[in-house]
Amino acid sequence: MVIASLSGPLHAQYEPDLQEAEAVLERMGFRVRRAPLLQVGLQHWWSAATPARIAKELNGLLRDPEVRAIIAHDGGQTAFGYLDLIDLDAIVNDPKPILGYSDISLLHLVLHQRTGLVGFHADLATPGIGGAWRRSATARRGELEDLYRRLLTGTEAIGALPATSSWQCWRPGRAEGPLMGGVINRIALVQATQYALPLERFSGAVLFWEEMGGLASYVWSYLHVLRHAGILDRISGMVVGVPHAIEGLAEPDPSPSLREIVLDVLGDRDIPVLGGVEFGHAGPNLPMPVGIQVALDAEAPALSLLEAAVAR
Repeated sequence: MVIASLSGPLHAQYEPDLQEAEAVLERMGFRVRRAPLLQVGLQHWWSAATPARIAKELNGLLRDPEVRAIIAHDGGQTAFGYLDLIDLDAIVNDPKPILGYSDISLLHLVLHQRTGLVGFHADLATPGIGGAWRRSATARRGELEDLYRRLLTGTEAIGALPATSSWQCWRPGRAEGPLMGGVINRIALVQATQYALPLERFSGAVLFWEEMGGLASYVWSYLHVLRHAGILDRISGMVVGVPHAIEGLAEPDPSPSLREIVLDVLGDRDIPVLGGVEFGHAGPNLPMPVGIQVALDAEAPALSLLEAAVAR
């Protein structure tokens, strides 16, 4: 497994977190190395390097038969800059999991559409596995290590993801379909490009999304973008992650809750909605493999992975 800077740079203060992530991944049984751009001091604006240099390194990893998985060190604001530079043939010829959330969720959506690759909207190496995992309870860390190991190495369906008390039924019902989603701003923005996912990709899908930063009104607007695009008319269910650092959700009335925002935009669309699921910037993350079949029971509550995410 290679840890790579697919978006943001490595800052010196996060080197201990990265070392912790390496130790955890090795304890899980993976051989780990860093890609060359993952170095303190390498930076271009807000990125680890120019989009062309990041794409060149990523393509090298995609073509390397010894690399069996790639995990992003962190998110950021760079993936839009190199979507047109990715070697799609390399992915088709030798598909390998890419892990990460935030900006990396854009790669999952586009690469799944273009190649069928199952990307893992899962914890990043530095802020996630090396950071949020360390701050979580020992039992939870063990649960996540086992879950990620089975998902990345097993050829059997995982079944039900471990639910917690934070899961909330926002609208009851059941649904089955392919799991599609990511950071909601990336889902909305990519639809304005040549890499837009056709509506057929969302037909019967269970849409999952999360968001961090900005205003509650931005989330409302992004959901309306999905409504205008016809996506909300196609999906069979929705799973909403724990919001992080969104202004307007923690204030007293009359500010709406995230549940109220979601149900307001959905209107009379009779689909199950499960909120408060642990994926995204709030961390630590449950892995969400883009494109595999899942079963959602919002009232139980339960979210089950019905297919293996990798093949031998």
